[in-house]
Amino acid sequence: MTQAAKRSGRSGVLELAVLGLLHESPMHGYELRKRLNTMLGAFRAFSYGSLYPCLKEMLAVGHVSADGEPTGSRSRIVYKLTADGKEHLQNLLAEAGPSSWEDENFGVHFAFFSQTDAEVRMRILEGRRNRLEERLDHVKESVSRTRERVDSYTLELQRHGLESVEREVRWLTELIETERRVDHENKDSNASSPGATASASGHH
Repeated sequence: MTQAAKRSGRSGVLELAVLGLLHESPMHGYELRKRLNTMLGAFRAFSYGSLYPCLKEMLAVGHVSADGEPTGSRSRIVYKLTADGKEHLQNLLAEAGPSSWEDENFGVHFAFFSQTDAEVRMRILEGRRNRLEERLDHVKESVSRTRERVDSYTLELQRHGLESVEREVRWLTELIETERRVDHENKDSNASSPGATASASGHH
């Protein structure tokens, strides 16, 4: 229960991001900090002070290993994903529940879509779009309700919020259509390959 609660919060976002980055390659703590700041900065879910406690927990449970001199500077320690860590990462990436399409979590899940199963990617994209369409309805309702009671600047701010959500919905729709197209193409190419080709070449 505590584990699930953690994952649904900010520490879960950080855990997924650290595991995903270390899956790409082993890293020094300083390099990991830089990459995380680039990835998570936009979602305001990361502070430098939270990285090392997170790494310490991962070392304790065996999801990462550390090579280097513990007595030296942190930057000389290289963190690497273990086999257990890879398995745990795959479990986290396979989670396509409501938490994966919330504002803070969606960006991190999306950053590791290349490591995520196509079916899970589609669930997350559709879940995110549904969530934003619900938000869009609320914002539109709010704008129409308060139009006469607010000043022009507040109205402009509401309009800006509305346009931002509409833009993301359009972006998600394009991504979903691309995913579907690629999926159909893959199915078609699988259906037309290797058995038919092998039997055709066997006649020569």
